[in-house]
Amino acid sequence: MNIKTLLSASVATATLVATAPSAWAIDGAKGLYLGVGTGFSSLKNDESEVGDFIESGSESFDLDNDDNVFKGFVGYEFTPYFATEIFYADLGRTRLEGNSGANTDLESDAYGVSAVGQLPITPWFTAFAKAGLAKWETDVDGNLGNASVNLKDQDGTDPVYGVGAQFNFAPFLIRAEYERYDFDSDYQIDTFTASAGWRF
Repeated sequence: MNIKTLLSASVATATLVATAPSAWAIDGAKGLYLGVGTGFSSLKNDESEVGDFIESGSESFDLDNDDNVFKGFVGYEFTPYFATEIFYADLGRTRLEGNSGANTDLESDAYGVSAVGQLPITPWFTAFAKAGLAKWETDVDGNLGNASVNLKDQDGTDPVYGVGAQFNFAPFLIRAEYERYDFDSDYQIDTFTASAGWRF
């Protein structure tokens, strides 16, 4: 291969590498998208706060509060800087391990809507922040070994907010995000998820 051919090949390769992200990305995309994701959850609160949340009247238990999270979302991007999403999240299980050997499980899920502020860093990489409202339910199964204590299921509508980053490869998207589901001061679930999606 002579110098001229080698130079031409090098220029062509460099041009392809430089322009590839723009070719893959959705430049100024607007419209509908959806995705699914998974990750893990972690409870911010300690034993006494969780006891208050379920009205156990006891702090004689240990927390096992890491579990898998599954979520789905559908969104609409109005501009490269703003979108809205509806979502559903299975937030996993928190286990209360009583000193008497009895266990109680708290299983939570939530659905709602969020506003998403977006900052396109490059044509293929976007940072975002979100805030919204989640309708949530926590089912409580067990009694911590005291049958006379009726632990209560909980539900409500409270804020959810988070931050993340998204890679745009037309028509695919990949995102990683952190969210906090702020049920109340006694029960706040942090989630860390990775999702894959599709633009229409």
